[in-house]
Amino acid sequence: MSTTNTEGAEQGSHSNYRRSLGTIALTATGLGSIIGSGWLFGAERAAAIAGPAAIVAWIIGALVALTIALTYSELGAMFPKAGGMVRYGQYSHGSLAGYLAAWANWIAIVSVIPGEATASVQYMSSWNFGWAHALYDGQELTGTGVGLASILLIFYFFLNWFAISLFAKTNTAITVFKVVVPVLTASALMLAHFDTGNITHHGGFTPNGWSSVFTAVAVSGIVWAYNGFQSPLNLAGEARNPGRSLPKAVVWSILIALVIYVALQVAFLMAVPGDKLGAGAGWAGLGFNSPLADLAVAWGLNWLALLLYADAFISPSGTGMIYAATTSRMIHGVQENGHLPGVFGKVDKKTGVPRPALLLNLVIAFLFLAVFRGWGSLAEIVSVATVISYITGPVAVMSLRRISPDLKRPVKLRAMPVVAPVAMIFGSLVLYWGRWPLTGKVILIMAVGLPVWAWYEIGKPLTQGRKPWAALRPHLKAGAWMVAYLLVMAAVSYMGGKEFGGKGYLPEGWDIVLVAVIGLAFYFWGVRSAWRNPSLVQAEHELSAESDAEAAAAEADGAKAHAGT
Repeated sequence: MSTTNTEGAEQGSHSNYRRSLGTIALTATGLGSIIGSGWLFGAERAAAIAGPAAIVAWIIGALVALTIALTYSELGAMFPKAGGMVRYGQYSHGSLAGYLAAWANWIAIVSVIPGEATASVQYMSSWNFGWAHALYDGQELTGTGVGLASILLIFYFFLNWFAISLFAKTNTAITVFKVVVPVLTASALMLAHFDTGNITHHGGFTPNGWSSVFTAVAVSGIVWAYNGFQSPLNLAGEARNPGRSLPKAVVWSILIALVIYVALQVAFLMAVPGDKLGAGAGWAGLGFNSPLADLAVAWGLNWLALLLYADAFISPSGTGMIYAATTSRMIHGVQENGHLPGVFGKVDKKTGVPRPALLLNLVIAFLFLAVFRGWGSLAEIVSVATVISYITGPVAVMSLRRISPDLKRPVKLRAMPVVAPVAMIFGSLVLYWGRWPLTGKVILIMAVGLPVWAWYEIGKPLTQGRKPWAALRPHLKAGAWMVAYLLVMAAVSYMGGKEFGGKGYLPEGWDIVLVAVIGLAFYFWGVRSAWRNPSLVQAEHELSAESDAEAAAAEADGAKAHAGT
């Protein structure tokens, strides 16, 4: 089977990474990923969908991200390897479930890179110059805009090309700026104009009903934003003390971002001029090209507008740079899972950077930029694909507790037997809230990646004169739950409530109950389907060897110290 790589090869590739990232650097990576283009556009887009209740949407989004992040924190500390997020499903369920989870996760993350470049250019289109206005037509980037965004993609690429230490130093500095500017923006807008009438008028707190709040969580960029929590996990191979630093980095990045995003949402809601809401279609009629900067200009805060125009490059660029780094580690992980050519597993010995994987992601980012030229369209695709990738964590963490109970767990949450199924329910609900037909389209994108899996698991062995069926059977059996889950969720989304884009065959309220029950049922099926596949056995051997080596080194250091006395 292609999923069983040699232990020596894998250890050799990972030895080229530099374990130089501490808790602060990893937290900066998570926070820098979360505070990207989402803070520039998310407040307006969430308000357009849910009105003032968008505040609640950000809180729900953080709660969903936090429960799912807790499951991945245990996994990340157990397996501190580059591209961690694409590995866990492979360890617990074998090649089929592992590949589907990795594919969904990679699609969700790699498409963020062009999304950040698009956000920068879209904000630039509000500059008071003719050439700037020509970058964006109100719906998507023009040809000139795409060209400028392409230059930004190359910039992200080169910042990652040289060394992880350069990335860490650059990112920490950028993240400080990215935190200061949103806080300053929220404060300045609140002081300039704070119209509480915007909450009570124009349809009230929930002008489009509570279903719109849930939809805002799924498609307005909220899931897009919080998805940055996984960046520290994908850089686990470069963490100095992953067992201690990874969970702290993941949790703190979400909590800090929650405070910032809620403050920005409140500031935006109160700063929108009442005549703009009254003259059009209320919150849904908002149409700012550069939402926060346009409000700053409206209230005479020209200095803030200039700062925002500058930060429209810095914040998305910082996030784009981080995702260029993390997606290259993900490609390395997919290669080691056995589903990409060996060249993508190579790590430059001098810099500690997986350069071939970095190049592949640059090409894919260009393709996404050519197809999806607007921030909103990219945000929708990324958000739903992200949710599909989330369902692996809750199932994998409890599966591994069942089939590999003796594996060392630097992080082990006592409440995980409760947190994991709740996280699975939350993920299923957000997927449903994403609305039909978007949910169906993204699930179809998941199927597009299956030919690659089929080539490495079936086609390639056949060309080599081997019969893969016997070895493949347990992988198919263990992954059946995930395939069935995607098909069932697509059907429920199609038949669901009209407020979520469905046909209305399911009564309002009962559709939510049904999705929760489906999520719970597939959670238990998934946990029971796990098996001790070759990838897990190999990982256990590697971790055991590393533990023995550390113990021997500690014993040698103790002997030297004793001899010295």
